[in-house]
Amino acid sequence: MEVMPVNPLSIILVKSDSKGDRMLFRYPHAANHERDSSQFTNRKNPYSLLTGDDLLQSGICFKSAPLQTSNSNGNLPGFSDDVLSTLFAVKPELCELKFELKVNNVRFIGHPTLLQSRKLREINSSMLFSVVFALNCQTSHCIVRCYYDLSKRLGIALRHEEKRCGFLTEEIKMMASTHDEVAARSEEESDCEESPYEVILQKSLLARDLKSVFDSLCASGMVNVTINNWIQVSFCFPQKVHHSHKKGFIMNPRIIKRCLNSLRPYHGLLLLTEPLELLQSLPADSAPSLRRLIQMYNPLKSLQSLAADSNLTLAHIFELTGHLVYWAKATIIYPLCESNVYVISPDAVVTAQMLDEFSEQFPGLCLLQVLSEFSLPTSISHKLNPLNLPQQQSQLVKIIMWLLKNHFLIQLHTYIQYMPTDYGQSSLESNYQVTENPTTLEESDGIWNLIDTSRRMPMSFKSEVTVPSHEQENFFKYQVDNFTVPTDDMILMDKLCRLGYFDGSHHLEEIMYLENIRRSQLLQILDKFRDVLITCESEDPAIALFHSRVGSE
Repeated sequence: MEVMPVNPLSIILVKSDSKGDRMLFRYPHAANHERDSSQFTNRKNPYSLLTGDDLLQSGICFKSAPLQTSNSNGNLPGFSDDVLSTLFAVKPELCELKFELKVNNVRFIGHPTLLQSRKLREINSSMLFSVVFALNCQTSHCIVRCYYDLSKRLGIALRHEEKRCGFLTEEIKMMASTHDEVAARSEEESDCEESPYEVILQKSLLARDLKSVFDSLCASGMVNVTINNWIQVSFCFPQKVHHSHKKGFIMNPRIIKRCLNSLRPYHGLLLLTEPLELLQSLPADSAPSLRRLIQMYNPLKSLQSLAADSNLTLAHIFELTGHLVYWAKATIIYPLCESNVYVISPDAVVTAQMLDEFSEQFPGLCLLQVLSEFSLPTSISHKLNPLNLPQQQSQLVKIIMWLLKNHFLIQLHTYIQYMPTDYGQSSLESNYQVTENPTTLEESDGIWNLIDTSRRMPMSFKSEVTVPSHEQENFFKYQVDNFTVPTDDMILMDKLCRLGYFDGSHHLEEIMYLENIRRSQLLQILDKFRDVLITCESEDPAIALFHSRVGSE
């Protein structure tokens, strides 16, 4: 499978003011800098129309073969500084809007930002600047949107620092003077191959910050840069940080958002890094509530329990959980308990590194042997031996956590579907003697009575959320032998079926939470009415987002 391009080709800083357009900085740049701008020494006006010769020299020939940029060392051959600065020049009316330009096989993304500093206002002038990312033209739209968002954040941070201390004006002045100095030395010395960008990188704090952004994007997909050692810009590319377990797997942020919308209070949290390590990696100005959540973290707790223990609202816990999941610091699980059923993930990849890491983490155990024990759906209770020491049971929990963190296991939940059959209906008729007239059971002042539904509509439970189907009504049109009071199982079955829990989209854990009933009660219902209740095991949608068959939709 062809891997979708995620990394940028280059990061570029340009400005436009009353003095004209200018390329200030680009990274990476060729070590042996070629003076591309010399191609345009006789083109004084950057806004003049390009002639045919200029187009051929600059490489902007839309009918030509695609440019080879993947191995260009950031030099973007065919794109000189003057050409790029002219391409990125926009009118003031287009500021604070998305800038996107495709030339040959390169796509440029930026967010032009209008700047008015104290010095600029004195001369009644303004300046436009933009941090532009050069991308492969095959980059998907979801990745392009992320680069635009990052460019916008960098622009906001730079504008903030300009208003605070005039940082950007001083940096631009230094970069422009460096370009002029290097150009002057190149004219005096014909063999001078000095790159102005190398000099700027040594002298400019902003240039080093932009280089740090580019390097972080290529290395990890996470950006944590402090502009001017004052304002922090943090950013995450989920397309890169969420595919480490499966090469070529690109996670769409919309998939993450859709799955986070499926979060329920009974879900739990599994940190992918150690809590202490995660706390140390947080920025100094991180939310205290996030630190509190991490300190109270326990994979055995539900989100509702974490909210109570952290003294935070459940809605805020959901927000913090979404933040951790988006940054690939945590994953969603159902709290670990004995009834949880796990099986090997269909996209699990066992590498030699994983084998060594598992053996180092759990001496004396083999990863392949442990995984073989989950070749069929297996519950934790089946793995627990009552005679085992507490230390052995604790190790089993740690093993399950390690396997979940590394995407080796998935949890299966039991879903229930009401499906009456001829056999099931006849079985019910023989057990409960269906009457000739359609009837149903109804309670009045603690006494259960038979109501003829052919004469009026039956009463429903107060918590009813769905209209009962024809099959559901038929199922409950029966009476008990000798008109005795119905059993608790029959009452519960009637309630759950009428509330729509047996439509195949609700698993046992969800029903238990929403209706506050025990697992043993549900299992008894499944056993007693097994003729008309069909069960299947599948993943929870909110937990399945990390698997390629879901994330690649």
